[in-house]
Amino acid sequence: MTTIRTVRHSFTCMALAGLSGMVLAASVTPGIDDFSEPGRNSLGIDRMFFTDTTAGGQTTIEHTVEAGVFNASGTITPPRGQLGWASVALLLDPEGAPVDAAAFEGIRLKVRVKSGNLSVTANSAKVTNYDYHAAQVQAPADGEFHEVRVAFDDMKRAWSEPTALDPATLLSISLVSWDVRAGEFEYEVDDISFY
Repeated sequence: MTTIRTVRHSFTCMALAGLSGMVLAASVTPGIDDFSEPGRNSLGIDRMFFTDTTAGGQTTIEHTVEAGVFNASGTITPPRGQLGWASVALLLDPEGAPVDAAAFEGIRLKVRVKSGNLSVTANSAKVTNYDYHAAQVQAPADGEFHEVRVAFDDMKRAWSEPTALDPATLLSISLVSWDVRAGEFEYEVDDISFY
């Protein structure tokens, strides 16, 4: 079935709720996070972490940043009858305002998937039901870093009307590990940016 189309994280949504009425910030630069700082993205904003515990699950996530590489690992323990998930949200504006990324085609990651499912979401202020546009990160689990490009046009919503993503209204980009069954996940990201 779908990549959950990737975890409709009402988690990030709850944290970002209420921001949809704000005025757009200036256009953004390509860089989102090169993981040169342990707790903040390249824009100087703290990374935020969420799991399905807000929906009754017991998923855990641990993370480190070493030598410019972000490592996330944990155990997916889904709530009964639902997807289990763990997410890291990278805000694009320090005030939480939407930004204009329409000058770019999509999101680029340098990623190494060690186990589990990984998706990327583009969280738009226009989406009010938390069904953000998402795509599965397609990278072989071969122990190597791979550059993955996800076009905005290829990102879909899971259950809502299939509207196109408006990249001029982005609040954040999220990396989401997910599964319908209990299991382990681990991935590393060297860099994430717009392209």
